[in-house]
Amino acid sequence: MSKIVGSVSKIIFKSENSYLVMIFKVKENDIDKKYNNRSITATGYLYDIDEGFELELVGEFQEHNKYGEQFNISSYQKVIPTDENGIIKFFTSDYFKGIGDTKALDIYETLGDDCVSLIKNDSSVLDQVKSLSKKNKEVIINKLNELDNGSDTILSLTKLGFDPKDAGVIYKYYKAETLDVVDKDIYQIYYDLEKFSFSKIDGIAKKNKILVNDKRRVKAGIIYSLNLLAFEKGDTYSYFDEIFNILRIVINYEPSESLFLECLNELIFEVKIIELNDKYQLIDYYEADNNIVKRLTYLNNKSDYTYKKDLLDSKINEYEKNNQITYDDKQKEAIKNAFLKNFLIITGGPGTGKTTIIKSIVSLYKDIFKVRDMSEIALLAPTGRASKRIMEATLFPASTIHRFLKWNKDTNKFQVNEYSKSDAKLVIVDEVSMLDTMLFASLLNGLKYDTKIILVGDSNQLPSVSPGEVLKDLIDSGVFKVISLERLYRQSKDSNIIDLAYSINKQEVDYTIFNKGEDLFFYKADSTNIKENLITIINKYKHLDYHDFQIMAPMYKTLNGINNLNKIMQELLNPKSFTKREILIYDTIYREGDKVLQLMNMPDDNIYNGDIGVILEIDPHEKLVTIDFDSNIVTFNSSNFNNFTLGYVISIHKSQGSEFKTVVIPILNEYGRMLYKKLIYTGITRSKNKLILLGEVEAFNRSVFNDLNTKRKTNLSDKIKKRYE
Repeated sequence: MSKIVGSVSKIIFKSENSYLVMIFKVKENDIDKKYNNRSITATGYLYDIDEGFELELVGEFQEHNKYGEQFNISSYQKVIPTDENGIIKFFTSDYFKGIGDTKALDIYETLGDDCVSLIKNDSSVLDQVKSLSKKNKEVIINKLNELDNGSDTILSLTKLGFDPKDAGVIYKYYKAETLDVVDKDIYQIYYDLEKFSFSKIDGIAKKNKILVNDKRRVKAGIIYSLNLLAFEKGDTYSYFDEIFNILRIVINYEPSESLFLECLNELIFEVKIIELNDKYQLIDYYEADNNIVKRLTYLNNKSDYTYKKDLLDSKINEYEKNNQITYDDKQKEAIKNAFLKNFLIITGGPGTGKTTIIKSIVSLYKDIFKVRDMSEIALLAPTGRASKRIMEATLFPASTIHRFLKWNKDTNKFQVNEYSKSDAKLVIVDEVSMLDTMLFASLLNGLKYDTKIILVGDSNQLPSVSPGEVLKDLIDSGVFKVISLERLYRQSKDSNIIDLAYSINKQEVDYTIFNKGEDLFFYKADSTNIKENLITIINKYKHLDYHDFQIMAPMYKTLNGINNLNKIMQELLNPKSFTKREILIYDTIYREGDKVLQLMNMPDDNIYNGDIGVILEIDPHEKLVTIDFDSNIVTFNSSNFNNFTLGYVISIHKSQGSEFKTVVIPILNEYGRMLYKKLIYTGITRSKNKLILLGEVEAFNRSVFNDLNTKRKTNLSDKIKKRYE
């Protein structure tokens, strides 16, 4: 590592997490005299730094392909300026608001070269500078204290084992209290800052001699264990034995049951965990449940809207006539209740007209209430693909819930919240089976108390990836108005795909349904020959647009899992060519023309988890990959390459909310625990026109009759029932 001393001439770029690119004027260094009195480009994570600050930087020079030579900072310290030019630059920086050139010069001329040290030792010396107001003096004193605290604190954190970036994040959150917090309980960082995993904090704690049986460590391990159980199983509470058993693995230590119970009780006393009989629930889920119960109970108990029955009937009849639609009684009931009820649930399987109903409700609402500003109506879905699909089907604006709530990816907070609510008067959420407890609670926080809410979904589909089972719990409570659509509309009444979906739900599959029409096929294959069979099938459909055709599989690993199948499909559908540039990312080769799947929400670029695109261009030298997501062109660099993966074969979970004209699903016994009813049901209902199942009949049968993996432990339904009791 090398050391350079100098001053910040200009800050070119500064991110929200304080990553800086700056022009740095070098005074002295231990590398080469040629750098002295020269300006260089320096990059790194620096906090509370402004132009004019003098710094001591530790790091290394590196050659950037595009930007040339840069000094990459690994650590830094602020240097107190001791000459006229440095002092004036220091005090006129944006850090000291209200101190201009004249006042900065007065400070220097009055107090001299050691003015900064003099002020820090005795702030009353500022009284000698006649041009300074009381507010000016307060700003100078407070900011100098902050600078001292910040610099010393970050240095202390790096000595503990945090890198400068993490040290800055921690200091930015706790400020002057940082070292007190760390000294009292370093695991508090894990509780407060989502960025820091338990394993990361635990590793640093152990390096700093925290014992394996330290109560602070065991308590943090319990919180981590509850989080693990929640995300692995989708549960919002766990039992004593479950937590104790996973804790021993998490902390790699066998605590006594008495120590475990003592720590558990302390966490309950600290209100980090809530105990409900023999159930233990993290406070976040407990509060989210209560929030949902309170809001929906209020809406449900509120008097129905009063519309003239004749008005609603005439408007519905007029809409039917103008749009050449004939509603059945259930659909009319759904539309009417959308206007009468403050909270309504509309459910139905594939092809029952849920999307048509949504479009009708929005159209009639606009007509009846003379809506001119569409911001009054929010049409939402949990994923990007689902929101795009509903927008294309209804021709009304739609968005993800995250985008509607103005999610900040850096802070993982919503800007539309209980303190800054949306003005929407009607909110319709589609694909609600995918809606988890925390996201639904956040949505309710962002809505005014009287906002009309309509939830639409298929409770037989896979539940949310995150903990909770909102749609099922709300229906099971038996409290709210639920309209169940039953008549089939989307495809012809004799659609074999639709028949298969409903027979799977009833667990009564008639295998003669396969291979008798043009829409549903089952080809037998096993683990040893599925590759060859899959290639034969794909060759018949590889001319289709990537939007229209999709292979889906139940799991990533195993010989015939998503990861391996993607590489096989890549070589078949987009083989190596001297006309296509490639790049190796981790252990996967990507080439121009590849179909890819987005894995993370990137709201600033308007792309979301589950979006599918095609690689337009690769720059292997600059390490840039440009992807076309439905004409939305986004360029990725090495910092976010892990945000996408090959998309020839995707998981059934990732397909939820999407539809494809042709779907191929391999189904084998080797997929083991991933063979269950809701998964296969969700997979086959992604197909609009043609479905091809490839694999073992025994594995398919196993899926249909296995519903054990779909049961989640949640409190929401019981809490709603108790509220009404």
